[in-house]
Amino acid sequence: MSTTRSLVTGATGYVGGRLVPQLLEAGHAVRVLVRDERKARTHVWSDDVEIAVGDATKTDDVRAAMQGVDVLYYLLHSIGTGGDFGATEKDMAQRFAEEAKRAGVRRIVYLGGMIPQDEELSEHLSSRGEVGDVLLASGVPTTVLQAGVVIGSGSASFEMLRYLTERLPVMITPKWVNTRIQPIAVRDVLRYLVGSADMPADVSRRFDIGGPEVLTYLDLMQRFAAISGLPRRRILKVPLLTPGLSSHWIGLITPVPASLARPLVESLRNTVVAADTDIAAYVPDPPEGLIDFDRSVELALTKIQDLDVPTSWSSAATAGAPAEGLPTDPDWAGGSLYKDERIREVDASPEHLWQVIEGIGGRNGWYSWRLAWRVRGVLDRMVGGPGLRRGRRNPRDLVVGDAVDFWRVEETDDHSFLRLRAEMRLPGLAWLEMQVGSTDGGTTTFHHRALFHPKGLLGHLYWWSVWPFHGIVFGSMQRNIAEAAESLQQ
Repeated sequence: MSTTRSLVTGATGYVGGRLVPQLLEAGHAVRVLVRDERKARTHVWSDDVEIAVGDATKTDDVRAAMQGVDVLYYLLHSIGTGGDFGATEKDMAQRFAEEAKRAGVRRIVYLGGMIPQDEELSEHLSSRGEVGDVLLASGVPTTVLQAGVVIGSGSASFEMLRYLTERLPVMITPKWVNTRIQPIAVRDVLRYLVGSADMPADVSRRFDIGGPEVLTYLDLMQRFAAISGLPRRRILKVPLLTPGLSSHWIGLITPVPASLARPLVESLRNTVVAADTDIAAYVPDPPEGLIDFDRSVELALTKIQDLDVPTSWSSAATAGAPAEGLPTDPDWAGGSLYKDERIREVDASPEHLWQVIEGIGGRNGWYSWRLAWRVRGVLDRMVGGPGLRRGRRNPRDLVVGDAVDFWRVEETDDHSFLRLRAEMRLPGLAWLEMQVGSTDGGTTTFHHRALFHPKGLLGHLYWWSVWPFHGIVFGSMQRNIAEAAESLQQ
């Protein structure tokens, strides 16, 4: 039997990043389509796959990636980008459907959301359903897996549940906490995805996939509290919290920003219970059965405690989102690029200085005016940005694509250079760079640079309004990082 060649889209995302090693273990030859090869290279499986660099919104890139492919795993989405993300998702799905047919792909496998009957769908679920329709109409046999709430370390749904439950012993909640849902462990989702590649050619349809229990969101919170050793949560249900208000409230309490929380919250008003279990005829349940909710939470919390979270919602790129230029790109020539540069000699080894730099953010903070950073984080959350609650994937290690509070790692050369791109709401683009060097005299140099490309008059006004505070924020940041490295040297 010939080896199955599978193309995985969304391979640096939450599900895709976990699916690739499962496919490799099952004997597939895997190709991944990514916009940024550097981000793909941070995964342990990168040397075992073929990396196709391209944009999912460009037909030529999609066509090239599809050549010689047997199975297409379509795991792209534009949720959280704002605006008409549904139109973007449908357009991308149509492009992949046409190119899959043209390339002779024998099966498409798509992970979408459970679609309840006779209910008004949220925009998110409606878009998921339309994408499934487009792929099923492609003329290529298609498996559409429809899941509800996915429980696993690093998933947006799990993080929202976790932080709401941990941080609020008393909650005022909207009526959607009584909606019936069928959560599923991410491990079972991956098993269904891998198994779907071998479905017979005459099977082209939707399958609902869910765990062994039907619960309410209130049940999920109370069960999570019990598993975590927390007191039973006190819940006051009110009918006044709209999805918009709920998403902003979730954005302030959890790491999930309001832009992503809103479509998730809107979907919770829909009943997501599996209408059938037909998938078992093609992908049989394991002998021990499906993973129940309690066990899936235990597995997720163990991964978090062991710092073994391979993928996270916060590290996923969003398909269809515009790619921004780097401050080193030729396109910046002739444009405005404000800079704040500082160089300092540090009485510590380059290794100790890098250790402190690589540990910034999250629980370690930003080594400067703590109150100012907290206020900036709160303000960012209030306008729909990620704020500081996103934290870090790992407290000691950074790779390209990692979220660090309201920054994202754009480039890193181990022990020497780190560039962070700002993801807080700004009237322009901002970067923070830290570089470790050495002199002929054997001392360590610390080069600290903040960059800002303004958009419009508001961008220029923003830079000059905050410029007087740079000495306090960035000056003290550089000084305190240096002192922390020097204390490690002693």
